[in-house]
Amino acid sequence: MSDNLHGFHYHKDSDAIVTITMDLDGPVNAMNEQFRLAFTATVEKLSHEKPLHGVIFASAKNTFFAGGDLKEMLQCMPGEEESFYELVQGIKADMRKLEHLQVPVVAAINGSALGGGLELCLACNYRIASDKKSTLIGLPEVTLGLLPGGGGVVRSIHLLGLQKALPLLIEGKRMRPAQALETGFIDHLVATDEELIPAAKAWILQTPEGWQQPWDRPKHKIPGGDVWHPVIQQTLAAAPAMLFQKTRGLLPAPERILSVAADVVTVDFDTAQRIESRAFASLVPTKEAKNLITGGFFQMNKINSGASRPRDIAPRRVAKLGVLGAGMMGQGIAYSAAKSGVPVILKDVSIDAANKGKAYSGMLMDKQIARGRASEADKEALLSLIHPTQDMADLQGCDLIIEAVFEDLALKHGILAEAEQYLAENGVLASNTSTLPISLLAEGVKNPQRFIGIHFFSPVDKMPLIEIIRGEASEDSTLAAAFDFSQQIRKTPIVVNDSLGFFTSRVFSTYLDEAARMLTEGVDPMLIDNLGKQIGMPVGPLTVQDEVSQQLADRIADTHKAMGVFCSKADTSANAEVCGRMVKEFNRLGRHHGGGFFDYSEGGKTLWPELAKNFASQAIELDHADIKDRLLVRQVIESLKCLEEGVLSSVADGNVGSLMGIGAPTWTGGFIQMVNTYQHGDLYGPAAFAARCDELAAQFGDRFEQPQILRNNIANNAFFH
Repeated sequence: MSDNLHGFHYHKDSDAIVTITMDLDGPVNAMNEQFRLAFTATVEKLSHEKPLHGVIFASAKNTFFAGGDLKEMLQCMPGEEESFYELVQGIKADMRKLEHLQVPVVAAINGSALGGGLELCLACNYRIASDKKSTLIGLPEVTLGLLPGGGGVVRSIHLLGLQKALPLLIEGKRMRPAQALETGFIDHLVATDEELIPAAKAWILQTPEGWQQPWDRPKHKIPGGDVWHPVIQQTLAAAPAMLFQKTRGLLPAPERILSVAADVVTVDFDTAQRIESRAFASLVPTKEAKNLITGGFFQMNKINSGASRPRDIAPRRVAKLGVLGAGMMGQGIAYSAAKSGVPVILKDVSIDAANKGKAYSGMLMDKQIARGRASEADKEALLSLIHPTQDMADLQGCDLIIEAVFEDLALKHGILAEAEQYLAENGVLASNTSTLPISLLAEGVKNPQRFIGIHFFSPVDKMPLIEIIRGEASEDSTLAAAFDFSQQIRKTPIVVNDSLGFFTSRVFSTYLDEAARMLTEGVDPMLIDNLGKQIGMPVGPLTVQDEVSQQLADRIADTHKAMGVFCSKADTSANAEVCGRMVKEFNRLGRHHGGGFFDYSEGGKTLWPELAKNFASQAIELDHADIKDRLLVRQVIESLKCLEEGVLSSVADGNVGSLMGIGAPTWTGGFIQMVNTYQHGDLYGPAAFAARCDELAAQFGDRFEQPQILRNNIANNAFFH
């Protein structure tokens, strides 16, 4: 017997086992309106099915189930929480009906089951997955500013216990099938998709009717104990402080997960379900959820799927890479390429310098070996791909050559001109420059149409972003080749157009500059640095300038002056002056040169005692909110200017670039997305952000004036998409 219930294919076999094959409209199965109709109809039909020996949920898609409908959630505004609560409670009611069928129910997981997908699986009695590399299992809602609202918090704790489930929920960990089996989310693995249904039927046939979920059995106890267990009490007492260390109080979702988890071990199952639904509904309309879903999910996927790559150009792979310069950046590029199986020629002025660059890869592999993440064989295989040399001729036949030497225009011109002749036919020449215009660097090469900027971030082995800078002469095929290489070595590429400082360096420089301005005004340096972290930046601005080094900042400023320009279109004169004085007057060159704004020792860092008095005539106090907004809003304004001037190719490039390359606070969803959900008084969105810009401009200067693109969007009642 077969039937189609709104996209759920219902088939009952001769053993009275019903297989539900989910095939909803669209590329994936998702918890949308169609699902709700199909699920309700299916559970209702199952409840009247006689005889019924078991049920299997399977998928006709490549993935089992993708989770909740995020587009639907983006439409939910403050004040609409109750409707979302009722919606979720309706889904949960059907899940409880499924659990109360009193027959074995199996999830046959043929691909990823994330979020709502795993929640559906947890409402089944048994979970079988095919052991494929592409399959991911987990509850990643926290990464979207949400919590698992379809029973994920409640069921995972009742299944695994609070101590085991809580880290998975708060971190949103995605697991491969074998990890999920070890964790307890999966009960059995098979090798192929074709084995799923037979294995599910075999389990059903050997399982008696009257089967109940663990939490519905009379003597059920939560593994590891409930709220009265001393270990659970200690865990719940310590968790808030540990969580605040990670989130700095800027992300509501982890805190709500912890709160719901505490309730789960305190109240009965169904009461905990209602509490979970309320918490979920309260998070859906928050700005944090909207920002994370928009910038961190939809736009991230858009970039990774190649939205910024030129169309109709065949994909290319680099078979031989040349890297010019084996210093900090060059050695990192060599490692990242070799890690992805790309042979590398690592060229420096001496063989000793080149060997030292290769040794860096050996050191990184040793760390992985010590952590059990790699073997000696893995290390040897990677190192065999890196060929250190001092001979430029060894670059012969490279598909791509990347220059990674110091930010000196004449030096780069000379090296690029010498290396270009060794490229393979149609090979691409690139510079890893972080600030110098690509069109200016292209003046030193014969084929500027095959020259482009490929800006890596430090440390290269950890930073996931690449900023591709298209010069005035760069051809589409050159851009496509750079994009393909970025993805070949498992990096996320954004595409920007040529301008001094490009996007990431230009915007990030305003963070350092605003801190320098406040330092010279007399604001407490430690306060500046700490409030930078409080807005959600990874590191305070004075600390990060020490890491970058005042010496480097001073040299770059001198280079730009010699070129007849000053920094970028962003006014960063204050930081240039401060760094210049730190180097030339006080010999404070940065952390790795003996100290900068801070002194460093084995015990940590302390503020340089002479700092404040050398840069400000007197101390002043500013409202903490103003300090935080000065550090944050300047970066947002500069991002909008980059969009306005065409430096950014798209809003998505700006948001992804700021999140992954600059370290924009996670809660913003990216510096441009932050404007869409900004709140100021009774105002919301771009108008609210504009009002705050006006306040800051009136008090602190015209660098906070609204960009024209912001005025235009407000006039057109438009958001930044």
